[in-house]
Amino acid sequence: MKQSAGILLFRVTAEEPEVLLVHPGGPFFAKKNEGSWTIPKGEGLPSEDLLETAVREFEEETGASISGAFIPLNPITQKGGKRVFCWALEGNLDLAMFVSNTFEMEWPPKSGKMKSYPENDKAAWLKLGEAKKLINEKQLAFLEQLAVILDYRPEH
Repeated sequence: MKQSAGILLFRVTAEEPEVLLVHPGGPFFAKKNEGSWTIPKGEGLPSEDLLETAVREFEEETGASISGAFIPLNPITQKGGKRVFCWALEGNLDLAMFVSNTFEMEWPPKSGKMKSYPENDKAAWLKLGEAKKLINEKQLAFLEQLAVILDYRPEH
């Protein structure tokens, strides 16, 4: 079974906690928004510890180094069967410094033309309520776990 690991970076504000999510780059996600955003994450190297994978992938996908008190969250299984492990971390990231690694793919399909795309084309600080609308539905559990950890209950 494939597995990946990621970081849910959060910051506590007076109004509502905010989380950092990224939007996948490339032609498949160009016009998709709701349900497409994700935590910065990726697959590990053969002998790599999952938390090491999460920290490395966060850096590759955002351009920022992180450290601190990582809070393990319960893993989820995405639609394709991939298991995703996640750690929450309180921190901040200046979005002006955001830069993502790139990947190459043939586009348009069967054209023989290779194009380079950023793995993530944008990052955003989102209030928890807004993030819940935009995040990949299977990763919603990470946001719900964070809300419990932070004892955040939105007023209805």
